Amino acid sequence: MEGPAPETYQPPLTWWGHTWRLLVTLSLSAAVWVAYAETQATEVPILFYVDVTVGLAAYVLMFFRRRWPLPIALVTNVMGAVSGIAQGPATLASVSLATRRVLWHVALVAVLGLVTSVVYTETQPSINNDPLWVSLVAAVLAIAASMGWGMFIGSRRELLWTLRQRAERAEAEQDLRVAQSRATERARIAREMHDVLAHRISQISMHAGALSFREDLDAEAMRESAAVIRDQAHEALTDLRGVLGVLRDDTGAALSAPQPTYADVPGLVADCRAEGLAVTLVDRVTGAERVPDAVGRTLYRIVQEGITNARKHAPGSRLTIAVSGGPDEGVDITLRNPIGFGPTATPGAGLGLVGLAERAVLRGGRLEHRTDRGVFELRAWLPWAA
Repeated sequence: MEGPAPETYQPPLTWWGHTWRLLVTLSLSAAVWVAYAETQATEVPILFYVDVTVGLAAYVLMFFRRRWPLPIALVTNVMGAVSGIAQGPATLASVSLATRRVLWHVALVAVLGLVTSVVYTETQPSINNDPLWVSLVAAVLAIAASMGWGMFIGSRRELLWTLRQRAERAEAEQDLRVAQSRATERARIAREMHDVLAHRISQISMHAGALSFREDLDAEAMRESAAVIRDQAHEALTDLRGVLGVLRDDTGAALSAPQPTYADVPGLVADCRAEGLAVTLVDRVTGAERVPDAVGRTLYRIVQEGITNARKHAPGSRLTIAVSGGPDEGVDITLRNPIGFGPTATPGAGLGLVGLAERAVLRGGRLEHRTDRGVFELRAWLPWAA
């Protein structure tokens, strides 16, 4: 896998960065040229002027080393063959090139720098008469040190950039996970609100609708019906306060009320029968094991939503609930009721079946519904595993 481009992790130069690089470059130029400047000026003045002119040109080219790293490094090193002043810019350009760590670029510039350095020391008049091998060894050591330092700087820059990117990516992923967790929790609370409150409110609507049509009720019967509506409203408010308490709790605590399980399904059906809804429950769940609570809770919500839909959209029809299965094959739930006539008086947002499908999928199961010959059928399957 290829690493990032050098331009990606190369830091921008500030005024201080330019300043200290320029001072180091001037120091290198002075260190090289000081041994030849006096002799050039006295013995071969033309070489003195050439050295100064080419050196100044090299300093100008040095500022373009990041835009054209290889050409600038090659040109300034060639200038170093006739100018000791140019040795400073050539070294800086070579180090800058080495930070990019392209091996053939580094090798080419290093060889060229070695050749031009030896050419300069051997062709310029000097008071020093060191042998060739001394100049060669000194040049090799200087070039190796500068190229190695440049590659180290480039490696360190890339490492710091990589660590910074990983930290930023980890932070972004953490923020994403938090956002996803919040979205999941909001969806869960929304399903709970719909499943619980829709059932309660549909009961209130049914009793209130009955009161609007019954004209034969005496005062006592009216009070009893009003008391039922009041109790259902209080239960709905209690459920609503529990959910809102979770939304206001920054600790993310779960719903404090006990959650229903499969054992609560017969009680739910019995309550609906007592309220006048025709419900038939056929329980064919086999096996000695108890239905896991997580599966039973989803099953309960499916039955509850099926009862709510039948009460809202098909009042007066008979709802048949069949539950079957076991530890080996999972649990099948089927709810069937004839389609009602006329528009319903209870409004709905159409989110109940959507929420049930989400619940089933989250439990590893599936849910589907259809209309067949005037009968609405809701079928679901849930795996037995908790």
